[in-house]
Amino acid sequence: MSVIIDIVQGLGSIVISLINIYIWVIIISALLSFVNPDPYNPIVQFLNRVTQPAYNLVRRFINTNMGGIDLAPLVIVIGLQVITVIISAILGSLY
Repeated sequence: MSVIIDIVQGLGSIVISLINIYIWVIIISALLSFVNPDPYNPIVQFLNRVTQPAYNLVRRFINTNMGGIDLAPLVIVIGLQVITVIISAILGSLY
């Protein structure tokens, strides 16, 4: 049984790491939106392809435009942090 718990905790750690990477991608994308970068840059295109589906999902349910500032990245980051805390609590309770 201990081996299964170790495998689940390892997979949970990988999921938490992937969530943290995606949070950084969202932060970088949000910061780049203030600079108005070249839309043909491959890095900018990659960031838009990765973040726009999540932004559109949040915008469908919540009005995130407050005074010309889009708060969708903030909503997503907070949601992902909540998910990270929940996963960490579940993994911590396995022992």
